[in-house]
Amino acid sequence: MSPVPDAKVTSAKLFLPSRRAAAVLAVLGVAAASAGLFLRYGIIQNSVIGVACEAGEESLTCKVRLAVILMFVKGIFGWVALAAACVQLWRPNVVAFGTGMVFAVFGLLLYNTRISALAVALLVLSLARPASLER
Repeated sequence: MSPVPDAKVTSAKLFLPSRRAAAVLAVLGVAAASAGLFLRYGIIQNSVIGVACEAGEESLTCKVRLAVILMFVKGIFGWVALAAACVQLWRPNVVAFGTGMVFAVFGLLLYNTRISALAVALLVLSLARPASLER
């Protein structure tokens, strides 16, 4: 006699954003990549702006430049992306995925590549997790 399990075996539905959420995530990804590229090549690596800011100019561009430089020196982009990716891996939801994706894109473009790459790997892994039952 073979034992018959009492409970039905059901496959859990994997985390997959809806079409609307996927469209919003795509727009957020493109916007983050555009902003990251502008910050990197338009402000941080622009020698004219760099010389002006180092000479003591106090403009919004110099303040943004300094803030972004401090954030990538401290690894803020990578660590926030990693934290959001861990939350996404633990409890899959669209907000954690979007936050991790945006900060990982910023981190990859703004010199936090190692930690951000780990966050991207965890985000990809999280797509194989079952969706949370709470909605």
